[in-house]
Amino acid sequence: MHTTPARFAILVFTSLVAIWTALLSLPIASATGTGVQLADALFTAVSAICVTGLSTVDMASQWSMFGEVVILLGIQIGGVGVLTIASLLGLTVTRRLGLRQRLLVASDTNPNRTTRGASESQAVGLGDIGGLLSAVAISLLVIEAALTLLITPRLVADGMAFWPALWNGFYLAASAFTNTGFVPLADGLEPYLGDYYLLSVLAIGVFLGSIGFPVIFALYRYVVKGTEKRRHLGLHAKLTLATTLLFVILGWLLITSLEWNNPSTLGSEDVGRTLFDAWYMSIMTRSGGLGIIDPMEMNGSTRLVLDMLMFVGGGSASTAGGIKVTTIAVLFLAAYAEARGYKDMQAFGRRIPTEVLRVAVSVLIWGATIVLISTTAIMHISGTTLDETLFEVISAFGTCGLSTGLSEALPDSGKYILAATMWAGRVGTVTLAAAVAATSKSQLFRFPEERPIVG
Repeated sequence: MHTTPARFAILVFTSLVAIWTALLSLPIASATGTGVQLADALFTAVSAICVTGLSTVDMASQWSMFGEVVILLGIQIGGVGVLTIASLLGLTVTRRLGLRQRLLVASDTNPNRTTRGASESQAVGLGDIGGLLSAVAISLLVIEAALTLLITPRLVADGMAFWPALWNGFYLAASAFTNTGFVPLADGLEPYLGDYYLLSVLAIGVFLGSIGFPVIFALYRYVVKGTEKRRHLGLHAKLTLATTLLFVILGWLLITSLEWNNPSTLGSEDVGRTLFDAWYMSIMTRSGGLGIIDPMEMNGSTRLVLDMLMFVGGGSASTAGGIKVTTIAVLFLAAYAEARGYKDMQAFGRRIPTEVLRVAVSVLIWGATIVLISTTAIMHISGTTLDETLFEVISAFGTCGLSTGLSEALPDSGKYILAATMWAGRVGTVTLAAAVAATSKSQLFRFPEERPIVG
């Protein structure tokens, strides 16, 4: 039976989760040498492979060096994308990239490409796949190395020995760029509250990971290519950057205003620290998860804002999760076009085809459905409140990692549901839909048209 890229991605992701669960269940993976329960091993494996950052155990004390290496490998593979990793390995071995490998990587950057009628006027064409693979590998190595070099001296200055500082610096760099949110330090980031330097480095790493490899590739071509190509930056890159910056600024303003007088969070800080912490938390809602403020100490209105920001997430084909900023941008462009009476959606001098809107609507509905089902199930199992449960579920679906502390308090059944939510959020609603659609048969007729009343 023919396996589509979407089905292949789901199969590989699920297989990796199973392998990582087995590895983390080994006694050698635990610092105590006794191993962990299956639910905790599975939850950590899913959280690592799906670059989420939620945890049910203490990440700083639970795992041995072997366990930490396994987790780091998991977040690197999950951050880059399993199909891209497979193609990179194939390119390394064969020194060439065949059509099938190009299609696999293309579907990793845009799962909708595998459906009928997908146009080649996309952010990354098949001819650019080799360059995109190089950009993925180089950006991963260069950005994480740069972040490590920036973080390590700060840890050394804090009294940590060089080699542990280098290891923890690399761990934090990988966790930031892949938007995972795991912290290997015993006290977490609490000792570095108000440390503008370290938190800024982490925020930059999260932002770069959240915009997506196609955007990094487009920016690279824009900067280094000839003057004629430098004038052109594709619609996907422009839309991703503009929407991401808009949501960062909007989140910054809302968090600042809603928490300004809250003495438990920003209300007790000076103006400079308040503005910085609000900006940092807004960046983390892209899918970073390296939080410095306990969400349960925030106002309920602020948590609702964080819910919305985490649900949107970062850029397509990025290390971030959520329904993606381009999805919400297309939906707003469609609403604007309808309000103005335009026949087509338009942005930056380009027309966006209708099938893109259909995919955006599908992603929104499927994403909201997954969140609704998971929230209802966990509330029923654990008896928790809607506010607390919804925050944790959206953080899991958006692979964000900001937590109210609910994950570690859940019974095993709740942990399994939350793990499934992380899996669905990382595999992606488009990939899931494409995998299901691959089983559908072509319809050779059309029913008569009749229009229902909408609105």
